[in-house]
Amino acid sequence: MSQIRLQSAAEQVASHLRGELLRRRWRDTVPGIHPLAAELGVNHKTVKSALELLEKEGLLVPQGPGRKRRIDMLRGHSSHVLRIAILAGDAGAKRLDYMMSLQHELVDAGIQAHFASGSLDEFGMDLKKVRKLVENTEADAWIINAGSRDVLEWFSSRSQPAFALFGRRRGLPIPAVGPDKPTATAEMTRRLIELGHRRIVVLCRRSRRLPQPGASEQAFLGELEAHGIETSAYNLPDWEETPEGLHRCLKSLFRITPPTAVIVDEPPFFIGALQFCGSHNIRVPEDVSLVATDPDPSFAWCRPSVAHIGWDSRPWIRRAVRWAANVSRGKPDVRQTVTKSGFVEGGTLGPAKRLPGNKRH
Repeated sequence: MSQIRLQSAAEQVASHLRGELLRRRWRDTVPGIHPLAAELGVNHKTVKSALELLEKEGLLVPQGPGRKRRIDMLRGHSSHVLRIAILAGDAGAKRLDYMMSLQHELVDAGIQAHFASGSLDEFGMDLKKVRKLVENTEADAWIINAGSRDVLEWFSSRSQPAFALFGRRRGLPIPAVGPDKPTATAEMTRRLIELGHRRIVVLCRRSRRLPQPGASEQAFLGELEAHGIETSAYNLPDWEETPEGLHRCLKSLFRITPPTAVIVDEPPFFIGALQFCGSHNIRVPEDVSLVATDPDPSFAWCRPSVAHIGWDSRPWIRRAVRWAANVSRGKPDVRQTVTKSGFVEGGTLGPAKRLPGNKRH
């Protein structure tokens, strides 16, 4: 295992100033050493060393003692390749086709792209751990996959360019792309209600439920209420995000008021729920309908076929690469893009089973 090389104070300041240059904060020259030191709260010698690093990269041109350094982005980019770190939502995301394609497309576009060590899931979305990772990673910009609200708020507040791939991004000043899952979720919920389902549960990560339900979860709850179905914590239960926690949650759900339909966020959780049903003699879809909120290549091998929300990932890759190209040219880009998605009916979807004492939840 390779060792992590910690950045010096000068390298960290240089990384910050590089981000400001790429954002075009200054037009022709950068401020002097002492104003920058006062702004950043660091020693003027550290700022001097950082500026000298940027001179070596060609981003700045010295103009003699007592004169401000001139910005030369064109010459600088001939010697400096934009470095992008991709922070995955979980360890498995690094192996997904669209994530690997994104990395390859960025490299083909002349950008140095690599996956950061660890993942948001492994860090438990802990901001302290994320900050430490960012500080110890050599990168000019970041792509964050499936970030929580807190994580994306922090990235959007920094001067270093960042891009959100999915995640709790809505309303934040951060460029982003993702599928229109709320519309597909509402379509999926309506279809379940048409099939007679009233006890419908969504299993999703804590970061999707708190501090308030995400857009897709709100669309789900909104559809239930629009059809006169009372909502509660039953529909969006809290659970520990471990295999044991998932099975405990499902066991509790099926003990007293078993759901007739379970919507499961993320394919690994769906596989876990499917395995739980099989080991407890719960038939799918005769006893319970199972629906996945995301597609997965492994679903092609499932019989019956898996009901899920589907989409085309190619527009995401093109959008992220376009953003990276704009960052490398110093062109502002804070647009959030939403791509089309839809509900794909499958064999794990069926009519609701009549339950004794059917009580609406």
